[in-house]
Amino acid sequence: MKIGFIGLGIMGKPMAKNLLKAGYELTVFDIVKENVDDVVAAGAKAGTSAKDVSAVSDVVITMLPNSPHVKAVVCGAGGVLEGAKPGLILVDMSSIAPLASVEVEKICAEKGVKMIDAPVSGGEPKAIDGTLAIMAGGDTTVVESVKPILSHMGSSVVYCGKIGAGNTTKLANQIVVAIHIAAVAEAYTLAKKAGVDPVLVFEAIKGGLAGSTVMNAKSPMIFDGNFKPGFKIDLHIKDLGNALDTGHGVGSPLPLTASVMEMLQTLHADGCGQDDHSALAKYYAKVSGTKIGK
Repeated sequence: MKIGFIGLGIMGKPMAKNLLKAGYELTVFDIVKENVDDVVAAGAKAGTSAKDVSAVSDVVITMLPNSPHVKAVVCGAGGVLEGAKPGLILVDMSSIAPLASVEVEKICAEKGVKMIDAPVSGGEPKAIDGTLAIMAGGDTTVVESVKPILSHMGSSVVYCGKIGAGNTTKLANQIVVAIHIAAVAEAYTLAKKAGVDPVLVFEAIKGGLAGSTVMNAKSPMIFDGNFKPGFKIDLHIKDLGNALDTGHGVGSPLPLTASVMEMLQTLHADGCGQDDHSALAKYYAKVSGTKIGK
């Protein structure tokens, strides 16, 4: 089976490399030439456009920043649909608005292309390890047909419902992650202000009910003052914006999400948008006058 992969950023590049390691024939495209060159060096072929990639592929995977990018790459000039053969499967692994997935899937269907939405969670480390959590929405038969491919990028593939359900699930995930990081930063700030070492607080509580994957992954970064992005603040702003829009659309209150969104917007305004979302700790340093870590 020939696979096309479009979007070779922080997440897409290691995901594509894991498919190469699994033995798939891969044609890739990204607007950043260096990213393409890196994956080509690992064994992929380079495409010159999204159209070029889809023309030689049975399955095309997209991993792009947001809804407008997916719409442009799939439906726009030189896009996936221009090169697609009837029966092509499009697996959009981007995190976008659920209604955008529904819109793009409808256009794909008119062209004889099958589409599912399959966003991921786990950040760069799990993208590298091939242990992402994948949330899939769309026709069950199509999801099942690409599960062997997805299994080389993720340790779990969960079917969540009709098209758009994968992205709704991802929005729920992003709400939990953002609020959890903020809660961790808030708790460590309290400890520091009270004269207790936040590292010792982490060691004391990580094995109890407060412990979590988020705490384990982000606490060392906060303590080291290392905010090299595994998942950027600006991308989390995008996701929470989609969550708030969706919440308003379906009548679901999201007060905690709105609060963390304002924290992230403050950090963006301070020039920290390209930092890892663990830099929520910087918001607490700003308002408290006390840094948690280095």
